[in-house]
Amino acid sequence: MKNRRILDEVEDIHRAAEMVRLGARMQMLEAETQLSREKLLKIYKEIRGVSPPKGMLPFSTDWFMTWQPNVHSSLFMGYYRYFAHCEGLSGLDAIIKAYHLYLDQIEAGDVEPILSLTRAWTLVRFFDADLLQLTECRSCGGHFVAHAHDPRHGYVCGLCNMPSRAGKTRQVAMRKTQALEMAAL
Repeated sequence: MKNRRILDEVEDIHRAAEMVRLGARMQMLEAETQLSREKLLKIYKEIRGVSPPKGMLPFSTDWFMTWQPNVHSSLFMGYYRYFAHCEGLSGLDAIIKAYHLYLDQIEAGDVEPILSLTRAWTLVRFFDADLLQLTECRSCGGHFVAHAHDPRHGYVCGLCNMPSRAGKTRQVAMRKTQALEMAAL
């Protein structure tokens, strides 16, 4: 019995370390492991070299509805559903695998990740609480994150109906950086 407890703690330490490397917040670590807050703080400081950020976790489903976070969240949920339903993984294991795949895909596309591990974890919790659902786009057939119980008929995703200002801020920032580089020459 004593050996099992030590092995459980070792497993929790490995999970906590993996979550910290992926950017998890303390609240997620506390919810997903049986380790004391003190041990989690030590793990966090050892891996990150700084104390964990303070503050509340994201709690609104509205963040996932804006066009860019929606696309990233929908991509993540597709991976999560695959691992949960097809591979038989559950809970944190499915979240971590899906998040790794999400990061791989984002890096391959040379795009900055919008979805943090903590937001991905919160997203899954919103689905579990029946606050969000996946809705099929009538134009492309993809499945996108939407508020639960919203009408599904006639839904058009943010990729098929992109907002007019989508991506403009990055272009402006790139132009400013290029102008500063040219001025420095």
